[in-house]
Amino acid sequence: MVTLFSYELSYLALTSFMLCGILIGMAKTGVHGMGMIAVPLLAATFGGKESSGLMLPMLIMADVFGVAYYHRHTEWKHLIKLFPWAILGVLLGTWIGNHIDDQLFRSIMGIIIFLSLGIMIWLEKVNKDKIPDYWWFAMILGITAGFTTMVGNLAGSAMALYLLSMRLPKNEFIGTAAWFFMLVNWFKVPFHIWSWQTISANSVLLDLTVLPMIAIGAYLGIKVIKKISDQGFRWFIMIMTAVAAVFMVF
Repeated sequence: MVTLFSYELSYLALTSFMLCGILIGMAKTGVHGMGMIAVPLLAATFGGKESSGLMLPMLIMADVFGVAYYHRHTEWKHLIKLFPWAILGVLLGTWIGNHIDDQLFRSIMGIIIFLSLGIMIWLEKVNKDKIPDYWWFAMILGITAGFTTMVGNLAGSAMALYLLSMRLPKNEFIGTAAWFFMLVNWFKVPFHIWSWQTISANSVLLDLTVLPMIAIGAYLGIKVIKKISDQGFRWFIMIMTAVAAVFMVF
């Protein structure tokens, strides 16, 4: 056993924690889906709700790497459409976060993502020029992203569906997502501290120990994404989104 800032961790738990740092770093620099794998790993070690508060500072640290590298490619017009709805989603998630059945929530979201993914693949095959640039489309996925990021740090799939539907190229996709999550994650911090009480001084200090692993993951993510074409990236994101939905359901 290892004691770190009041946390008693087995060597297996510590290894899992460090692995989560690498996966989150990779996710924030474009390897979508790695963060979805980190969510159940962290939950298995620390429990569902506590792990969401422990993961948030890790996500914020990883956001810095994503924004620093891809900030030049951000499409702010999409962020302006999404932010008000995402904030509403965070508020809803905070309110019902103490009362929702976690597995039921994940199952419903997984089914919704599967359906949305099916529609997106159909558009990909039938009408590649069709962009669903409607206010209600941004509203639905913005609220979904805000709600899911608050309840379980699971907003990556909702954002992926929106940005892919807008047909953003690879770098614009990553840069826009990086800024979105940095701003939304900082907005979530007060609710985790004062409403859910899942972030403390000790949890933040524990998170800081994994910063080198996050940096390694961010570097690996940049290297991997450079080797993938724009079209290959679209299909990679679709496949990883489907994998993430499976994780949510099962």
